[in-house]
Amino acid sequence: MDTDRIRILLVDDNKEFCNILSDYLKSQHGFEIVGIAKDGLEAIELITVKLPDIVVLDIIMPHLDGLEVLEKLNTMNLERFPKVIVLSAVGQEKITQRALTLGAEYYVIKPFDLDVFSKRLKECMGNMSASPERRSLIEHSSIVKHSTTERDLEAAITNVIHEIGVPAHIKGYLYLRDSITMVINNVELLSAVTKELYPSIARKYNTT
Repeated sequence: MDTDRIRILLVDDNKEFCNILSDYLKSQHGFEIVGIAKDGLEAIELITVKLPDIVVLDIIMPHLDGLEVLEKLNTMNLERFPKVIVLSAVGQEKITQRALTLGAEYYVIKPFDLDVFSKRLKECMGNMSASPERRSLIEHSSIVKHSTTERDLEAAITNVIHEIGVPAHIKGYLYLRDSITMVINNVELLSAVTKELYPSIARKYNTT
């Protein structure tokens, strides 16, 4: 085994995404995939056993989400702590800052450029001795998309709904558009869809 390789653990419940990222990194020089975890509990177990150099960690997962994994890591007595790169489909500032406060090195918004991402992985390891400070990829990389205006966001959501074939004249179109907007503004609603998200839409439109 090449000891110069960066040992990476992928943590994401999207199997297809993990396979794509794993295959890509395996094809690049200097990386070794030591494991793939589908949820936060499995991630903790594999981190303890594999002691990876870097954990690529999704935010939204079953059992333990990405933030809970970071919280758990901070209480563990590991021989060597991994660098953590957090992935998310939502660039909500509150979640970003929480992840960085808990120890994430970078926060990356999906989708991202794989070539640029591989460079950031190498930079992450190169920074181990140079600077112990935790930094956000938002500060210096085009990987993270910049925040959009409300009008841009509404247009983007509308385009996606049209692409999947939801006709604009049905009531569900408005419900869906508003639901997506609410989740983007507060990603925690994804864990309370039936208890908070649906009732909020029902109240807004005076329906069941």
